[in-house]
Amino acid sequence: MRRKTFTRSRARGAAGVALTAFFAAAAVALAGPVAAAVADPDVPPGETASSNMTHLSNQPKNGALQGTGSDIAFQGKYAFAGNYDGFTVYDLTDKENPEQVVQVYCPGSQNDVSVYKDILVLSTDSSRSDDSCSSTTLPATEKAAWEGIKIWDISNPLAPEYIKSVETDCGSHTNSLAPSKDGRNLYAYVSSYSPNTTYPDCQPPHDFVSIVKIPVRSPTSAALVATPNLFPDGGYEGDPDRRASTTSGCHDITTYAKYDLAAGACMGDGILMDISNRESPKVISRVRDTENFAFWHSATFNNDATKVVFTDELGGGGLATCTGEYAPELGANGIYDIERGRYGKKLELASYYKIPRINTANENCVAHNGSLIPVEGKDLMVQSWYQGGVSVFDFTDSANPREVAWFDRGEGVSSGGTWSTYYYNGYAYSNDLGIGFDTFDIDNSIDGPAERVRQTSLNPQMQTSFSR
Repeated sequence: MRRKTFTRSRARGAAGVALTAFFAAAAVALAGPVAAAVADPDVPPGETASSNMTHLSNQPKNGALQGTGSDIAFQGKYAFAGNYDGFTVYDLTDKENPEQVVQVYCPGSQNDVSVYKDILVLSTDSSRSDDSCSSTTLPATEKAAWEGIKIWDISNPLAPEYIKSVETDCGSHTNSLAPSKDGRNLYAYVSSYSPNTTYPDCQPPHDFVSIVKIPVRSPTSAALVATPNLFPDGGYEGDPDRRASTTSGCHDITTYAKYDLAAGACMGDGILMDISNRESPKVISRVRDTENFAFWHSATFNNDATKVVFTDELGGGGLATCTGEYAPELGANGIYDIERGRYGKKLELASYYKIPRINTANENCVAHNGSLIPVEGKDLMVQSWYQGGVSVFDFTDSANPREVAWFDRGEGVSSGGTWSTYYYNGYAYSNDLGIGFDTFDIDNSIDGPAERVRQTSLNPQMQTSFSR
């Protein structure tokens, strides 16, 4: 759409506030103090810069939803953006300047959201007094506390209707959908972790995934149907010296129903699963990086399911790993090829990818949520890096990934940076922790063919193949 650009502008309005309590706590608990930057930042505090990307609009947080902005899902002309206080529906008719049309107040972090036809699934990973949208917080040590998934009818996106809840052990940090082969049922793979002997509903070792079956025509009949153990040997034991997490469930799972595959980022291990039997996934390959990866956070297949990009959320999202002090393999993506071995498919590390820009020591920066840009014959991905901004990188050559576009707000502009950035029908949309919903145009030399691809829905954790 637009020719190649490089822009740098003074940020408007008040400077961002301090990191949210959640991410400040994560930095202290998981990472300890952050060392000083070794070089001046590429984008000075209070400024904004970009290359091959144009920032088109921002819809600020407002109304009742003042919590942390989280994940996004898309269907038709609507985007459903999660927030720790609920979710917002945006009308994308004007793709360059979306309109907020609905706010749904329903507190319960993270409120990660997935959509399928008339069904929306919302994750609750904080202990609540009950499953209602008027619930209050309760300690996880109380047996009466509730956590799990909430199911909504979005047949009318302008009036979402809460219709069902399903409680799951340790709650639902994230959820990933996989329709059955006949389309009659929708399966939600519920990821959760961090068990504790003092939590009645989240007991160690918690090495399983909770599977909820949702009948598409009768979603109020949704129920927990299986809790398969993915790590019968207990998984990785962790390493406190390098802030590496113990495997205790999964943080996120990405399904690819066309290939009957799923990739799990399970804190201490990365796994590839056969989900041909939706209620009984089987781990077929498992990898562990005891040198560079600390917290296996999320996974993205390439279009033909021959690669997986795993992200390492070193420091839990609160650590500044882009100061130049940390090695380029730390807080980065690990790009894995899916190879055919003697005993079936297996994951093989090809390379790492980390944004090349220098941030300040006050900017949390680490690999986070992203999605493919649908250009046939190439592997392109747009991705959030918290206060490291948005990065577009090409991993067609999985051994030599390279950045091709970026957008970065300097220190003080956003209170935490961007959580998730996804490409949908010609534009990149991003949910910022502190300042709302952003829209970007990527240079035509990069995403030109993708602008002709029309998607009717997008759940980055439920991948579907693309073609013109």
